[in-house]
Amino acid sequence: MMKGYERRKKQLSALFIVSFVIITITTVHIYSWEKTPIFTTLFPSHAQIVQLFPAADENVKHVKQSKDNIREGEGVVNVPSPSSSIETPSFDAREDEGVVNVPSPLISINSTSSDIRGGEYSRTAQEMLHENTTQIVEKSTSTEISENHHDSKPPKQQLVKPMAPKKPDTAVGNVSFENKACNFGKGRWVTDQSRPLYSGFGCKQWLSGMWACRLTQRTDFGYEKLKWQPKDCNLDDFTGPEFLKRMQDKTLAFIGDSIGRQQFQSLMCMVTGGEERQDVEDVGKEYGLVKARGSIRPDGWAYRFPITNTTILYYWSASLCELDPLDPINGTTYFAMHLDRPPYFLQHYISKFNVIVLNTGHHWNRGKVNANRWVMYVNGKPNTNRKIAQIENAKNLAIYSIVKWVNGELPKYPGLKAFYRSISPRHFFNGDWNSGGTCDSTAPGSLEVDQDYSSDLIGSGAVKGTDVKLLDITALSQVRDEGHISRYSIRATPGVQDCLHWCLPGIPDTWNELLFSQI
Repeated sequence: MMKGYERRKKQLSALFIVSFVIITITTVHIYSWEKTPIFTTLFPSHAQIVQLFPAADENVKHVKQSKDNIREGEGVVNVPSPSSSIETPSFDAREDEGVVNVPSPLISINSTSSDIRGGEYSRTAQEMLHENTTQIVEKSTSTEISENHHDSKPPKQQLVKPMAPKKPDTAVGNVSFENKACNFGKGRWVTDQSRPLYSGFGCKQWLSGMWACRLTQRTDFGYEKLKWQPKDCNLDDFTGPEFLKRMQDKTLAFIGDSIGRQQFQSLMCMVTGGEERQDVEDVGKEYGLVKARGSIRPDGWAYRFPITNTTILYYWSASLCELDPLDPINGTTYFAMHLDRPPYFLQHYISKFNVIVLNTGHHWNRGKVNANRWVMYVNGKPNTNRKIAQIENAKNLAIYSIVKWVNGELPKYPGLKAFYRSISPRHFFNGDWNSGGTCDSTAPGSLEVDQDYSSDLIGSGAVKGTDVKLLDITALSQVRDEGHISRYSIRATPGVQDCLHWCLPGIPDTWNELLFSQI
């Protein structure tokens, strides 16, 4: 009996020792979780994952952000009957557009983040977005798009073991890797007493009165005196004669929403210096830009300067998609909104253009889509894919598809230059456009933009790998919230503020200086 008791005592002692060792080892490993390579490789911590995919606000430095959520859609606005307004801008700038500043991409995880460290990066969100959306565009011609292409979770291998940072190319021959194209979007605003480039009291031949802030109750005009200076290069000095010389026998086409229309009117004022020009010809008929019966205005305008045979035109296309009436004889018909086709105007007249500037963005919200009776189509058929049906995803697909189409046309027309203009920021504070949002600043939020990437991930992702250039105006415009029309109007009407459109002369003039330097 004593021997059995001793044997049992030894077994319990051994079990106790083994248990103690196991507990000790486990405690040590848990304590060193963040420092043990094998554990962090197999089970990355939350901090490590966040480091791989930092938040979007860590990306945007020196850029004043709007206080509203830039990824929330706008509410419904009052839009006239589709039969008269489907391609026609509204007279009232305050009800003309609605707004998504920089919508979320097709992938939902870490949609606006990128891992930027000293100019080098691993797998950025922009790269992931570009690859993901490109797959959608490539697959959109099939009847069904696999749900796998919308998977928001990258493979575990990518989360744990990101790609090695890209190293800059070394010098080859006499060419250094530093000899790269200018980043016009990086720089600062500087005072220039020679500005504005035209009078805010004039240019009535081209400039809509609702955008001429000098004709309103506004009294501060310091925003007119700031000039954009890129950090590592210079903008060409813009003059009307030099622009016409550079564009001799050429046609420049703006195609987009009312912000594109502002850029068009800005350029007309810049080229003419805001002076009356009786020699300028209205050639809208050559492009079918005539006022249809029952319409408020034509779908666009086209003007030619005979002295150099230079044509500047604008075509209204809020979505950059082809729109077809489902029942042409019905005045209240719905319209097929082909997400993968450019507007017919662009398809038909692209051979006549030498420079194209495309833009879209502020009509992509459920209110606008419903009010305009737009029905999403893909591959010539009503869209049945729920992911694409989401407004943000539909917009992304459209932008990628149209840029891809234009890029495919460029080889046919060697002299053609195409630009996609990045999103124009909106600045509603303390509310939105329909809930008391204001933009009463009289000074810029900042004078400097110090980032090497575009704030418009969708636009920059769409042009990546193509010959379509990005006219990147987002970040440099984001810091200029004092340049909006705000509460001012010709009729001194109290109510909703316009924190979407810009005063002219103003910020869009700079966009045209950037364009001038790149053509």
